[in-house]
Amino acid sequence: YEIRPNPQSLTSNPDPNENAPTGVDYEPHPETSIPLPASRQKILDSITRLYSGSGSESDMRVYAEKAVYDDPWSYCDTRYKIAGQWYGIPKVMAQSRTLKTEVVENEDDRIVFKLQQEYTPRVAHFSKAVNSLVSLSLDGEEKVKYHKDMWNHHDYSHEGLGKIMKTLNGDHLTKVSRVP
Repeated sequence: YEIRPNPQSLTSNPDPNENAPTGVDYEPHPETSIPLPASRQKILDSITRLYSGSGSESDMRVYAEKAVYDDPWSYCDTRYKIAGQWYGIPKVMAQSRTLKTEVVENEDDRIVFKLQQEYTPRVAHFSKAVNSLVSLSLDGEEKVKYHKDMWNHHDYSHEGLGKIMKTLNGDHLTKVSRVP
């Protein structure tokens, strides 16, 4: 149930000069965001709190028990392992804040949105904004069953060394982040 959105069709800007070399524009434009019904907005709000390192156990409940989280650094295949990613943010980041979002697709089985997140590492104290395309595949109870985060206009590897590193990170970060 992994969603592989078409970044060009969902994010390309009519002005080609505004697109990245890959033909997409991952920078959110909130003024063009598709409105969500309250139940879906609650999911989006929980996810953005998690990205900001301020999520709670109730925010984690937007995920199905056997959910998958997939980003360039990690591949997690349970809600517990996903919690390890979110609870780890405050340990490695002095600050993580959501600057803006734009919902680009809202279908029965998914929500796709652009996210601009600013990260400030604890060791370096410089801030870096990262634009990404986030896809949330939903089950029949509107729980997130697959969370895919594509950074910098790329869909990162599920093969070879990249997959091994992502899986190791997903499997072992819970030991560092001490998930409740």
